[in-house]
Amino acid sequence: MKCLVDTNIFLEIILDQAQAQSAKEFLSRAEDYDLYISDYSLHSIGLILFRRKKYDVFQEFLDDMLIRGNVAVVSLPVDKLMTVGTAAKKYNLDFDDAYQYAIAENQDLAIVSFDADFDRTDRRRLAPSAVSSN
Repeated sequence: MKCLVDTNIFLEIILDQAQAQSAKEFLSRAEDYDLYISDYSLHSIGLILFRRKKYDVFQEFLDDMLIRGNVAVVSLPVDKLMTVGTAAKKYNLDFDDAYQYAIAENQDLAIVSFDADFDRTDRRRLAPSAVSSN
């Protein structure tokens, strides 16, 4: 299964939030899936951690997930950027969710997220606990 992992999955763990355990369990099975993170999510995580002066945590994240892990970074080609606005209008999404949706649509990825906003879309979303190997 090819999954676009939403920003909130990683942040739950990094910031030790309420659903961190569910996110950890999903990522512990990462070798069972083809996992992707959008460039937007990657930069958002960096922005949040740098605001909190957690530079080392960001570097650990990069090493654990991207360098030694099996998470690949994907972006939306310039010629597909118009689909972000289309998705935002059609599904009443903010920019970051519309961008994630557009990447998932473009790359045919399942969206793994805690964000129920994706449930309004035709792609919907999978909670980390609902993802099974295919």
